[in-house]
Amino acid sequence: MVEAFAVASGKGGTGKTTTTLALGMALARRYDVTVVDADTGMANLLFHAGLADAPVTLQDLLAPDASGPDGAAVDVADATYERHGMRVVPCGTSLAAFERSDPARLREVVAELAADTDVLLLDSPATLASKSAVLPIVLADRVVVVTQPTIPALSDALKVQEYAASYGTGIAGVLFNKVRGDLGSVGDQAERYFEGSTLGSVPDSDAARAARDAGEPLLAHAPDSDAAAAYRAAAAGIDPEPKAAGDVADRFRSAVVPERP
Repeated sequence: MVEAFAVASGKGGTGKTTTTLALGMALARRYDVTVVDADTGMANLLFHAGLADAPVTLQDLLAPDASGPDGAAVDVADATYERHGMRVVPCGTSLAAFERSDPARLREVVAELAADTDVLLLDSPATLASKSAVLPIVLADRVVVVTQPTIPALSDALKVQEYAASYGTGIAGVLFNKVRGDLGSVGDQAERYFEGSTLGSVPDSDAARAARDAGEPLLAHAPDSDAAAAYRAAAAGIDPEPKAAGDVADRFRSAVVPERP
């Protein structure tokens, strides 16, 4: 039984990757969790998870010949790493490898991962500018929308919701990140315009920046920080609705890859 969540924002700089790993670690206390860096164009989850030297990544799986750096054939297991109580599939950062990758192959990768996990978290690209960017939202059952408490950020986040709705993907909730003070009227507007509930408000945190610099997820680096506590509370508000793994895998494999957002 599995449910797939895309963690998306519609803009860069919201702390989406920090959020993906934090929610993953918090949910892993109750579920088997697999995190995938689906931001194939601007991947950086590997740096947050201590996997900068990972020999095989999602990028290798998306290559037409599915081969690793040494030319040998690779499979999903080769690109999956046990870290911090969950499975992590990082993506490489080679521009040449990105240019020759086939984003449609992500469907098969995610389908295979679905067979052996309860929760799939897809760290999605920041923008909706290409088919590789929107595919995680198309594949997911629901989206966790990560935003900041500003009107421009909310506007971008609403575009994520609009696009998700066009493909029948639900909204699991909205998570405000890098918050200074209270949400004020922005919180009221979120309640009015977003389909999902507000999962929480994560304070702007030096601990999050220090964790990134250390190459560790926030909940591993600073588990007692206010930001870590806020992420755990947000994860508690996410109630996975598991579907049969076979049905989910079949849906992934048959998903239509959009030509443009």
